[in-house]
Amino acid sequence: MYEEVIFETERLKVAMWAPGDVALVHKLHSTIETTRYLTGSAPWSLEKCEERLSRWVEDHHRYGTTKYKLLSRDDDRFLGRAGFSFFGGERPDFELGYSLCQTDWGKGYATEIGMAFRDWFFDRKIANKFIAFTHPNNIASQNVLTKIGMRLCQPMTIEGLVCPTFEYCRHARSNRSTVKLM
Repeated sequence: MYEEVIFETERLKVAMWAPGDVALVHKLHSTIETTRYLTGSAPWSLEKCEERLSRWVEDHHRYGTTKYKLLSRDDDRFLGRAGFSFFGGERPDFELGYSLCQTDWGKGYATEIGMAFRDWFFDRKIANKFIAFTHPNNIASQNVLTKIGMRLCQPMTIEGLVCPTFEYCRHARSNRSTVKLM
């Protein structure tokens, strides 16, 4: 089966979703550990996974970016999802987001894919800046966003929760990429 690869890094492959991938999304988001910091803070139903997957495919066609499937380059093992969504909240913008399978936490994948998507976003000239926000207790994700060069800005309130919000502007980026895209 053909798989549309968006880009690769040293250890990771970013690919478009394929029919049948709803089972992967459900596996990723079916536990409280992997959803506690997401909007809703609860495991996703199969129906919610189907809706999100459909929206990610639509967003790819509409905006030229979305939350993509994240795989290991070595063995094509599913690691999670990462990419950008258009966030139409109180400050409309593109929002960087990622979720990794719990078995792959602590391996540096979030930082690697965050840096790669940062560079890819500006190389493709999608917009002049992007944001990311986290649950206030998600210190690990806040550290990743800082490592990739994002800066704290005015927090956003999402579903009644004041969320640390970060942004990265094109002018803050050096002229050369820091991650080699394959």
